[in-house]
Amino acid sequence: MMFKEYLRKDMRLVILRTLSEMPRYTGNSSVLTNLLSEFGHAVSRDQVKTELSWLTEQGLVTIESVGSVLVATLSERGQDVAEGRAVVEGVAKPRAT
Repeated sequence: MMFKEYLRKDMRLVILRTLSEMPRYTGNSSVLTNLLSEFGHAVSRDQVKTELSWLTEQGLVTIESVGSVLVATLSERGQDVAEGRAVVEGVAKPRAT
């Protein structure tokens, strides 16, 4: 696996895990971009929006456009993936802590 793909899979997992810890399992693309940088992912808002769209296609989140940001809400399936109960190709598997 190429390093770029590894980072993309990890970024998707970080998004899901972050949403799982947010009130109402919801966060916007701007906040998610800032939080991703805290986890070592230097990404643009556009990249985050692209990943949110991909996660939506997989049924892991739902998104709503509000002005210039996307508001993402974790789905039940997304929570299962974030917690390691389900596996989706293209999302890193969480490690045991």
